[in-house]
Amino acid sequence: MIKYSIFKPIFLLFLTLIYFSSCNAQNKAPNQFEVVSTANNKIGIPKIKSSQDSNKYNNVMCGLQDKNGNLWFGTSDQGVYKFDGKLFYQYTMQDGLNSNGINSILEDKNGIIWFGTTNGICRIQEQGIISISIPSNIRPIIDNNHYYTKTSTKGTVWSIMQDSRGMLWFGTGDGVYNFDGFTFSRFLSNNKIINKDSVHLKMVSDIIEDKNGNIWFASGMPPGYEGLCRYDGKMIERFKPKNEHWIRNMVESKNGKFILATRNSGIIGYDGNSFSNYSQPRDLVNGSLNAIMESSDGRLWVASDYGKYIEDTLGGLWYSNIPENNISELTFSKINNKSVYFIFEDKDHNIWFGNRGDGLSKYDGKTITSFSE
Repeated sequence: MIKYSIFKPIFLLFLTLIYFSSCNAQNKAPNQFEVVSTANNKIGIPKIKSSQDSNKYNNVMCGLQDKNGNLWFGTSDQGVYKFDGKLFYQYTMQDGLNSNGINSILEDKNGIIWFGTTNGICRIQEQGIISISIPSNIRPIIDNNHYYTKTSTKGTVWSIMQDSRGMLWFGTGDGVYNFDGFTFSRFLSNNKIINKDSVHLKMVSDIIEDKNGNIWFASGMPPGYEGLCRYDGKMIERFKPKNEHWIRNMVESKNGKFILATRNSGIIGYDGNSFSNYSQPRDLVNGSLNAIMESSDGRLWVASDYGKYIEDTLGGLWYSNIPENNISELTFSKINNKSVYFIFEDKDHNIWFGNRGDGLSKYDGKTITSFSE
């Protein structure tokens, strides 16, 4: 009895350690997560760095405002900037990012910030910056390497979306992947999906979930060329409105209609049954758009990268002078003459936009303020 009473606590402690070790192992997908660095004690700067003298084709690619009010901006060459309202804090490969090229940013329902980079996926949380790998055994073998250049590799993550169920969607160079918090899966590997158009979902630049739970994919960069695709939970089908195969991004407006920004055909509208021409700026040249956005007041914002040639005064940023629910009477005002790559609205209704050369600006409804050197 004495011997049993001495060793019983030690035995119970041993079992407890085994139990919790087993639980932790189950909650972590092996060989997918790696804490590379903890980025603390960052020094803030008043403006982001400009690259106009080195590479005018670099861009501020994306942006969001997190639940705490911080603004995040991803760039094509300088990593990520976090703006707290006063100063910018830069995160690069030295801080643990797997690439300084950032194409997409998402804050999930748990408040974790995800980055889609030119070299995969990262996320930032209390532990630091974590690099996450999509398992190689679920990725296809790419034979047509001609298409995968430095700007469009198969590992590039162009878009991120979290649906109403909490599932994360990643649009990459070689297809779309899902992540349920533990395991990655290749979306089109699900044999239950009816894929009558044999779509591949390569180079998906935008993913959204509509009010009815349908998942929409915008494609176009080679080797995509698949235009607009919709998954209704059972079947995926492809649309090429006006024979347009390159959709840059899309929004579901407050009136339930879809608005598409295209590479060659300007703005295209979709009412759920048919595609149609959409009001757009009269001085928009050759229909090449980078982004569209519907602001909180119902106005449509249109961004163009160039007019007849890159960086002429025919590109820029426009907004509609009346809410977009009366499409036939939309007129547009132009607030910027430089090429614009992305648009974003913060919680104070300021409009942020990025110009070529890593330019970043804010429009408060009256004045444009530059936040780049």
